[in-house]
Amino acid sequence: MAWLQVRNFDLGAIGLTAPTVLRQQLLALPGIGQETADALRLYVFDQPTFIADNYSRRLFGWLGVPTKTYQALYRRLPEVATWALKDAQEFHGLIDNFGKTVKQKENFNDSPLAGLKLALAH
Repeated sequence: MAWLQVRNFDLGAIGLTAPTVLRQQLLALPGIGQETADALRLYVFDQPTFIADNYSRRLFGWLGVPTKTYQALYRRLPEVATWALKDAQEFHGLIDNFGKTVKQKENFNDSPLAGLKLALAH
């Protein structure tokens, strides 16, 4: 709250901060990790970004893009930051909804995405 107070609780003005700067400022706050910082940027400060949460890492692994860490997958999808805000928010929402219903590999094999593979640039 003190961080917001210093910024006069002006979420719009905070959202105008350069994305990399805002992300670093958020990460410097106690208790804010990468996922929370990116979720805040996406949903509170209206900055398109990819959230490489557990649902995303699991889904992308099943789609042929396995990654071990948040940062590894986050770096693979920088283009999401260039998307329209509503598209980036919907993308994350769709991944999370999928992840809440498809939790195991056998469930994935019965899903509409079964058999598909992604080809991401490295």
